[in-house]
Amino acid sequence: CLWTLSAIVRDTLKDEASPRAGVLKEVLAPLDAVLEGFYNAILGHHFDSHHYTSPYSEATDNLISFTDVLEALLASRTELELPLRCQRMLFLKVSYILDLLRSSIPYVIKKKFILLLKKCVLYKSREDAKSGSLLQTPLLCEDVLALSETVLQVVDLTWLSQIPLHEKCSYFGSSEPAPGDDIQGGSDQTVLRALSLVVLKALEFKIHNSVAQAEIK
Repeated sequence: CLWTLSAIVRDTLKDEASPRAGVLKEVLAPLDAVLEGFYNAILGHHFDSHHYTSPYSEATDNLISFTDVLEALLASRTELELPLRCQRMLFLKVSYILDLLRSSIPYVIKKKFILLLKKCVLYKSREDAKSGSLLQTPLLCEDVLALSETVLQVVDLTWLSQIPLHEKCSYFGSSEPAPGDDIQGGSDQTVLRALSLVVLKALEFKIHNSVAQAEIK
């Protein structure tokens, strides 16, 4: 079901001849509450169980499929003037993803979610993308600010030091492998760049939207 939904949304976005906004609203509006419920249930799950230790388990496969749905929902947001709740939940409930990145799920899923976060901080509405401006849509400003504040709160703690930068060895801010790990190459540069960009863009957006000088400091 998740795979089918992602395919429908992606194919609709590719079809320039169809009334994309109408089709997407017809497909997604009845599923709005359902998808948000899925988001809460799936990503609010306890991931430090044996079901998620293997990258080939059914639980892991379902999580990857759900990541694809979230990516499709993010891409479809540009088509609707007022985005649905399911298209906003990635921004408003990003804490679920930040917690998941610290769990014992396979590295391949963590990487997918980190790259998805990067797409969120670089996201622009269709009008903004055309004009080259920075997030003029009020609702999008509100969403990216919510995401930025949550990211900066966890970064201010010890979150970054718990994020792996390689399937086997190095962690953010450290080149030392975890006990028992075998070193096979350096950090994953794609993840390192994406993670750094998420933090920098969150900081940039927070500063641009802060009124008090003390808050900016």
